[in-house]
Amino acid sequence: MRSSAVKSLLPVIAALLAVSLPGSPARRDMSIMVQTPPMGWNSWDSWGLTIDEQQFRLSVTWFRDNLQRFGWQYVVIDEGWFAEHPENPAGNMDYTMSDDGRYLPAVNRFPSAANGKGFRPLADWVHSLGLKFGIHIVRGIPREAVARDLRIAGSHFTAAEAADPSDTCAWNSDNYGLKNNKAAQAYYDSLAELYAKWGVDYLKVDCISRPWKADEIHMMQYALAQSGRPIVLSLSPGPTPVEDAADAVRSAQLWRISDDMWDLWSKPADAPQFPQAEKNQFALLAKWNPFAGPGHWPDADMLPIGWLGPNPGWGKPRQSRLTRDEVRTMMTLWSIARSPLFIGTNLLKMDSFTESILTNPELIDVDQYAENSHPVIQKEDAVVWMASVPDHGGDYVAIFNLSDAPKTFSYSWQDLGLEFGHHAVRDLWQRQDLGHLDQLTATLPPHGAGIYKIAGR
Repeated sequence: MRSSAVKSLLPVIAALLAVSLPGSPARRDMSIMVQTPPMGWNSWDSWGLTIDEQQFRLSVTWFRDNLQRFGWQYVVIDEGWFAEHPENPAGNMDYTMSDDGRYLPAVNRFPSAANGKGFRPLADWVHSLGLKFGIHIVRGIPREAVARDLRIAGSHFTAAEAADPSDTCAWNSDNYGLKNNKAAQAYYDSLAELYAKWGVDYLKVDCISRPWKADEIHMMQYALAQSGRPIVLSLSPGPTPVEDAADAVRSAQLWRISDDMWDLWSKPADAPQFPQAEKNQFALLAKWNPFAGPGHWPDADMLPIGWLGPNPGWGKPRQSRLTRDEVRTMMTLWSIARSPLFIGTNLLKMDSFTESILTNPELIDVDQYAENSHPVIQKEDAVVWMASVPDHGGDYVAIFNLSDAPKTFSYSWQDLGLEFGHHAVRDLWQRQDLGHLDQLTATLPPHGAGIYKIAGR
């Protein structure tokens, strides 16, 4: 039933990469944490550096009440949780740090962290709702810790022994990178021990996958593996170099395939990498497709949909500039390609359209359970992806109109590598059966998408 026998072997190849290539750092079997692409909410697209505990709790409560039953699971506090005054990004934000050089939640914004409790009370509350808790960090060690040459927790090393002052993040100079030595490993071990104590389930490590910081990635992965707690490792930003794909597969559960993607449909080919546009993700997801599988998922970035405010990570507060058709296309592509699904919308200002996009159980099933996902047609104005329905239940077909005008697409079953005859077809966006058809025809708006379940014969 598939259009290419080789394609059917891709998940197997990816799985073998995860366990058989030489030079793998010490690791546990991490795949048990993310057998399917993780689904969640991240504060960055709407709150930037500024979210506080009350806003987070209100957001998580809405998330639990409205999204959890559809499979959404992770809630993540993004960058800046240790800043007392994140509203002053050009000035002194007053970072909170322990005497052993580890950032701590700013108590004026996260009062439950008082008296050395850190994020443990907040994580316990998230867990009591049946959800999982995540945080963001930038790789490396605080420059202040190095200037004070603080002793690294649980070791005889100091921050200066671990730090590489010649290595700083291009867009955030708060930290120094780490050397590849025992002191650096001790520092990442101390972070992993702290986050495990807090009850962290998901760690997004930034400024580490472009360029690919293999030494720090391996040290962090090892530290998490020794922490005694399963903590999902997410690497950003992209584009992660595809030549490092095998290392990504065995070192992290998800990694970004592009720079931050925002609410843009397209941009000139010679434009800077930031911000990424939705249309550009088609080629990247196709390139990374062979490396997606249980325990390791190429990440096409958060969904910048709905209300982005009050302090979005980029630009001014706004309703997402993506059209409704572009939003459906994004959700369709991410799902058929089995990307992680993380939303950045302000949950407290959720609109009915955005909520309907996030609560379509048939589309979520594609992202979570489809098998052998792969592109079958890639043209300038048209892209088609296919996947298998589990348990020999047929096939999924997603059709994308990349042109700026409405267009009708017609594909025979032979075009799609399917058996000749009549197949029962279901439209997953309309959530209705279309009957037994001898071909698949779809009229799509500009930048629109359709996705269909084709029953076997």
